[in-house]
Amino acid sequence: MTSSPDRLICLAVIAGAFGVKAEVKIKSFTEEPAACLDYGPLLDQSGKIILTPLSSRPVKGGFAVITEEVKTREQAESLKGTQLFVPRHVLPETDEDDFYYEDLIGLDVKTASGQRAGQVIAVHEFGAGDMLEILPPKAGGKQPASFFHPFTKAAVPKVDLRAGRIIIHIIEPDDEKSGGATS
Repeated sequence: MTSSPDRLICLAVIAGAFGVKAEVKIKSFTEEPAACLDYGPLLDQSGKIILTPLSSRPVKGGFAVITEEVKTREQAESLKGTQLFVPRHVLPETDEDDFYYEDLIGLDVKTASGQRAGQVIAVHEFGAGDMLEILPPKAGGKQPASFFHPFTKAAVPKVDLRAGRIIIHIIEPDDEKSGGATS
C-alpha cells in the first residue's frame, strides 16, 4: 500500500494574526520549520486554497506570513486554528529510514513471529519519542481497544511501504523486572 499522491499532509496550523497588518502567524510542523512555506499554496483539509504565501519572517513560535488571500487582521484572526495542508506529491522523497507519518497510517502490522497485530491508525509524538497507535483485528466479533507501540528501530525493525506493512517487535515485560509476583 503506497499513499495516494493526492493525499493531503498537514504541515502547519494558523496560530492567529500577527501585528497590526494582515499578517498570519503560522506554527510549522515540518522538521525544518520554514519548509512549510516552500511547497506552494497551503490548503484546508478539503483541498481548497487557504493561503498563498508572498513573504514571511520568523517570529517567536512560528512565522509571520503575508498572503494573497488575507487582507485584514480580522481575517487573519478568524483563521486561527485552521490546519494547513499540501498534496503528498509535492513533498520531497524521503531517505530509506525516514517516513512521513501520513505514509504509515493504514499500514498492516505484523509481529516479528508473523502474527497479524492490526493496522496503524495514527502516529503520535508525546515528547519521549514517536508512538504508533495500532488497532488490533476484531476478536470474537468485538473490536479491541487500540494500543501504542514505540516507533524506534528496535521496536519496529521493518517498514515496507510498497508491501503496505510494518513488522513490530513486541517485548513482553519480565515479571521480576516489572515487580510482578513470582512463585
